[in-house]
Amino acid sequence: MMLVEETSVPTEALPVPEFRDHLRLGSGFSDDTLQDSVLESFLRAAISAVEARTGKVVFQQTFVWTVYDWRTGAEQGLPVAPVSEILDITLEDAQGSAVVVASSAYRLVSNAHTPSLKSVSGRLPTIPRDGSAAVRFEAGYGPDWGNVPADLRQAVLLLAAHYYEFRQETTLSEGCMPFGVVSLLERYRPMRLSVGGVA
Repeated sequence: MMLVEETSVPTEALPVPEFRDHLRLGSGFSDDTLQDSVLESFLRAAISAVEARTGKVVFQQTFVWTVYDWRTGAEQGLPVAPVSEILDITLEDAQGSAVVVASSAYRLVSNAHTPSLKSVSGRLPTIPRDGSAAVRFEAGYGPDWGNVPADLRQAVLLLAAHYYEFRQETTLSEGCMPFGVVSLLERYRPMRLSVGGVA
Protein backbone atom coordinates (compact mmCIF):
# COMPACT_ATOMS: atom_id res chain seq x y z
CA MET A 1 0.00 0.00 0.00
CA MET A 2 1.20 3.49 -0.78
CA LEU A 3 -0.34 6.86 0.12
CA VAL A 4 0.71 9.92 -1.90
CA GLU A 5 -0.34 13.55 -1.48
CA GLU A 6 -1.44 14.95 -4.83
CA THR A 7 -1.76 18.46 -3.45
CA SER A 8 0.10 20.35 -0.74
CA VAL A 9 -1.08 22.89 1.80
CA PRO A 10 -0.71 26.38 0.28
CA THR A 11 1.40 28.82 2.25
CA GLU A 12 -1.47 31.30 2.59
CA ALA A 13 -3.53 28.69 4.48
CA LEU A 14 -0.92 28.31 7.22
CA PRO A 15 -1.63 30.27 10.43
CA VAL A 16 1.63 32.23 10.40
CA PRO A 17 0.12 35.39 12.00
CA GLU A 18 -1.52 33.29 14.73
CA PHE A 19 1.76 31.48 15.34
CA ARG A 20 3.63 34.79 15.52
CA ASP A 21 1.12 35.99 18.14
CA HIS A 22 1.40 32.69 20.01
CA LEU A 23 5.17 33.17 20.25
CA ARG A 24 4.63 36.78 21.36
CA LEU A 25 7.03 38.03 18.73
CA GLY A 26 7.36 41.79 18.39
CA SER A 27 5.07 43.55 15.94
CA GLY A 28 4.76 46.96 14.34
CA PHE A 29 8.23 46.85 12.83
CA SER A 30 9.18 47.00 9.16
CA ASP A 31 10.72 43.52 9.37
CA ASP A 32 7.73 41.81 11.05
CA THR A 33 7.59 39.18 8.31
CA LEU A 34 11.33 38.50 8.22
CA GLN A 35 10.94 35.20 10.10
CA ASP A 36 7.81 34.05 8.27
CA SER A 37 9.61 31.39 6.21
CA VAL A 38 11.10 29.96 9.42
CA LEU A 39 7.73 30.01 11.18
CA GLU A 40 6.15 28.34 8.16
CA SER A 41 8.69 25.50 8.28
CA PHE A 42 7.97 24.84 11.98
CA LEU A 43 4.22 24.91 11.34
CA ARG A 44 4.56 22.40 8.51
CA ALA A 45 6.72 20.16 10.71
CA ALA A 46 4.18 20.35 13.55
CA ILE A 47 1.26 19.61 11.22
CA SER A 48 3.11 16.58 9.81
CA ALA A 49 3.85 15.28 13.31
CA VAL A 50 0.23 15.74 14.42
CA GLU A 51 -1.04 13.96 11.30
CA ALA A 52 1.40 11.09 11.77
CA ARG A 53 0.39 10.61 15.41
CA THR A 54 -3.37 10.81 14.87
CA GLY A 55 -4.00 9.69 11.29
CA LYS A 56 -6.04 12.88 10.86
CA VAL A 57 -5.40 15.28 7.98
CA VAL A 58 -5.40 18.88 9.19
CA PHE A 59 -5.93 20.80 5.94
CA GLN A 60 -8.00 19.51 3.02
CA GLN A 61 -5.82 17.75 0.46
CA THR A 62 -6.14 15.27 -2.39
CA PHE A 63 -4.54 11.85 -1.89
CA VAL A 64 -3.95 8.80 -4.07
CA TRP A 65 -3.88 5.51 -2.21
CA THR A 66 -2.57 2.52 -4.14
CA VAL A 67 -3.54 -0.95 -2.92
CA TYR A 68 -2.76 -4.37 -4.36
CA ASP A 69 -5.50 -6.32 -2.60
CA TRP A 70 -8.65 -5.37 -0.69
CA ARG A 71 -8.68 -6.31 2.99
CA THR A 72 -12.19 -7.72 2.57
CA GLY A 73 -14.30 -8.22 -0.52
CA ALA A 74 -17.01 -5.73 0.41
CA GLU A 75 -15.34 -2.94 2.39
CA GLN A 76 -11.91 -1.34 2.70
CA GLY A 77 -10.84 1.03 5.46
CA LEU A 78 -9.13 4.20 4.28
CA PRO A 79 -5.71 5.16 5.71
CA VAL A 80 -6.52 8.68 6.98
CA ALA A 81 -9.49 10.70 8.20
CA PRO A 82 -11.68 12.65 7.84
CA VAL A 83 -12.48 11.80 4.21
CA SER A 84 -15.04 14.01 2.49
CA GLU A 85 -15.20 12.46 -0.97
CA ILE A 86 -13.98 9.54 -3.08
CA LEU A 87 -12.98 11.19 -6.35
CA ASP A 88 -12.34 8.06 -8.40
CA ILE A 89 -10.96 4.53 -8.38
CA THR A 90 -8.69 3.28 -11.17
CA LEU A 91 -7.81 -0.38 -11.70
CA GLU A 92 -4.50 -1.10 -13.43
CA ASP A 93 -3.32 -4.49 -14.68
CA ALA A 94 0.23 -5.82 -14.84
CA GLN A 95 0.68 -4.39 -18.35
CA GLY A 96 -0.26 -0.88 -17.24
CA SER A 97 -3.72 -0.77 -18.82
CA ALA A 98 -6.06 1.28 -16.62
CA VAL A 99 -9.84 1.31 -16.21
CA VAL A 100 -11.82 3.83 -14.14
CA VAL A 101 -14.48 2.17 -11.96
CA ALA A 102 -18.02 3.55 -12.24
CA SER A 103 -18.80 5.70 -9.20
CA SER A 104 -22.13 3.87 -8.84
CA ALA A 105 -20.23 0.73 -7.79
CA TYR A 106 -19.00 2.09 -4.45
CA ARG A 107 -19.69 4.65 -1.74
CA LEU A 108 -17.91 6.41 1.09
CA VAL A 109 -18.77 5.37 4.64
CA SER A 110 -17.97 8.43 6.74
CA ASN A 111 -16.45 7.96 10.17
CA ALA A 112 -14.44 10.37 12.31
CA HIS A 113 -11.72 7.77 12.92
CA THR A 114 -12.09 5.01 10.34
CA PRO A 115 -13.78 6.05 7.08
CA SER A 116 -14.10 3.30 4.52
CA LEU A 117 -14.83 2.49 0.92
CA LYS A 118 -17.82 0.16 0.57
CA SER A 119 -19.22 -1.78 -2.35
CA VAL A 120 -22.78 -1.03 -3.41
CA SER A 121 -23.34 -4.44 -4.98
CA GLY A 122 -21.70 -6.65 -2.37
CA ARG A 123 -18.09 -6.83 -3.62
CA LEU A 124 -15.52 -4.20 -4.42
CA PRO A 125 -14.19 -4.19 -8.00
CA THR A 126 -11.75 -7.04 -8.58
CA ILE A 127 -8.13 -5.92 -8.68
CA PRO A 128 -6.36 -7.54 -11.66
CA ARG A 129 -3.77 -10.22 -10.95
CA ASP A 130 -0.42 -8.51 -10.25
CA GLY A 131 -2.25 -5.22 -10.69
CA SER A 132 -3.41 -2.46 -8.38
CA ALA A 133 -6.25 -0.13 -7.48
CA ALA A 134 -5.63 3.60 -7.08
CA VAL A 135 -8.20 5.29 -4.83
CA ARG A 136 -8.19 9.08 -5.17
CA PHE A 137 -9.94 10.98 -2.40
CA GLU A 138 -10.27 14.28 -0.55
CA ALA A 139 -9.32 14.29 3.13
CA GLY A 140 -8.92 16.94 5.79
CA TYR A 141 -10.99 19.18 8.02
CA GLY A 142 -11.19 21.94 5.45
CA PRO A 143 -9.17 24.40 3.34
CA ASP A 144 -8.86 27.05 6.06
CA TRP A 145 -7.34 27.16 9.55
CA GLY A 146 -10.76 28.02 10.97
CA ASN A 147 -12.14 24.65 9.75
CA VAL A 148 -9.72 22.75 12.00
CA PRO A 149 -11.05 21.76 15.46
CA ALA A 150 -9.89 24.17 18.17
CA ASP A 151 -7.96 21.59 20.18
CA LEU A 152 -6.06 20.41 17.09
CA ARG A 153 -5.22 24.02 16.25
CA GLN A 154 -3.87 24.48 19.78
CA ALA A 155 -1.83 21.26 19.52
CA VAL A 156 -0.25 22.41 16.25
CA LEU A 157 0.67 25.82 17.69
CA LEU A 158 2.07 24.31 20.90
CA LEU A 159 4.15 21.77 19.00
CA ALA A 160 5.40 24.33 16.48
CA ALA A 161 6.37 26.60 19.39
CA HIS A 162 8.21 23.67 21.00
CA TYR A 163 10.16 23.13 17.78
CA TYR A 164 10.88 26.84 17.55
CA GLU A 165 12.08 27.17 21.16
CA PHE A 166 14.29 24.07 20.95
CA ARG A 167 15.48 24.58 17.37
CA GLN A 168 19.14 24.38 18.47
CA GLU A 169 18.59 21.33 20.69
CA THR A 170 20.16 18.11 19.43
CA THR A 171 19.78 15.87 22.50
CA LEU A 172 15.99 15.44 22.56
CA SER A 173 14.97 11.85 21.99
CA GLU A 174 13.43 10.90 18.70
CA GLY A 175 9.67 11.38 18.62
CA CYS A 176 9.71 13.68 21.66
CA MET A 177 6.37 15.47 22.01
CA PRO A 178 5.33 17.72 24.92
CA PHE A 179 2.78 16.28 27.34
CA GLY A 180 0.28 19.07 26.67
CA VAL A 181 0.32 18.27 22.96
CA VAL A 182 -0.07 14.54 23.59
CA SER A 183 -3.08 15.23 25.84
CA LEU A 184 -4.77 17.35 23.18
CA LEU A 185 -4.21 14.69 20.54
CA GLU A 186 -5.34 11.72 22.62
CA ARG A 187 -8.99 11.75 21.56
CA TYR A 188 -8.00 11.93 17.89
CA ARG A 189 -5.85 8.83 17.97
CA PRO A 190 -7.54 5.83 16.32
CA MET A 191 -8.61 3.10 18.73
CA ARG A 192 -7.09 -0.33 18.20
CA LEU A 193 -9.27 -3.30 19.02
CA SER A 194 -7.58 -6.34 20.51
CA VAL A 195 -8.91 -9.68 21.70
CA GLY A 196 -9.27 -8.28 25.21
CA GLY A 197 -11.00 -5.08 24.09
CA VAL A 198 -9.77 -1.60 23.29
CA ALA A 199 -5.98 -1.21 23.25
